[in-house]
Amino acid sequence: MGAQQWTGPAGNFPLTDIARQLRKDVINMVWAASSGHPGGSLSCTDILTYLFYQEMKLRPQEPAWPDRDRFVLSKGHAAPILYASLARRGYFDPAELSTLRQLDSRLQGHPHYGALPGIEMSTGSLGQGGSTAVGMALAGKLDKKNYRIFNLWGDGELEEGLVWESVMAAAHYKLDNLTGFVDWNGLQIDGPITQVMNPEPIDAKFRAFGWHVELADGHDFESLAKAVAIAKATKGQPTLILCKTVKGKGVSFMENQAGWHGSAPNDAQRLQALADLADPGTPGDPAAQKEVNR
Repeated sequence: MGAQQWTGPAGNFPLTDIARQLRKDVINMVWAASSGHPGGSLSCTDILTYLFYQEMKLRPQEPAWPDRDRFVLSKGHAAPILYASLARRGYFDPAELSTLRQLDSRLQGHPHYGALPGIEMSTGSLGQGGSTAVGMALAGKLDKKNYRIFNLWGDGELEEGLVWESVMAAAHYKLDNLTGFVDWNGLQIDGPITQVMNPEPIDAKFRAFGWHVELADGHDFESLAKAVAIAKATKGQPTLILCKTVKGKGVSFMENQAGWHGSAPNDAQRLQALADLADPGTPGDPAAQKEVNR
């Protein structure tokens, strides 16, 4: 991975350290809730780390800033990594991460628009996020705004017909302010995507619909930065960044295992996962981390 850094209130931190902390947050959150989706959250952690800590124009203390960039998590079951990214970025107290999926918590199993600052859309019903992202991008064009829209699909999500309706619309309206990502980890809840309902070749399908396509290593920040730079320079069509990833990335016994799509670790597995992710350098305010780093 590259040496990109994020400068926050507590100092400068390499993106690799931030991603490691976010993965620890995911493990702790899902363990505390005894429910959740760790595999697909861990596979897209580096994508969200790059976007939220390096690329997107954001004001956490002014979450409704009209000129902000927008991120839509169309694969809404990966809510834990979105919550962790927002909390560590300063949208809310990281101590609240331990309330995932609890009754009356703002952190439900799928993102709830209006419940938390930084959530741009309620997602979870697969395929709908991309359609909303298209609407946001079209609105930006009509309003002559310079903000950008970033949408993340899961590879299994591509089985939804609604995805392709939004893909067609984005190309039709020449939405070059829209960048889509596919978390291409090759697995969904029922097994390999090629065996359940093969969406490949993904790149050729998007090109056929009129998108520019870039391939990226979804766990390498330099690769992601290069692809995003090309997307921003591409005019007259939306861009897809097809990110090759590993489901459960960073936790040895979760990697490339479909069974960890929607399973929570037990006490021993949590400790093993945190050992896999151990590193003394963690970003943010240590006092705010005690709740999730226990």
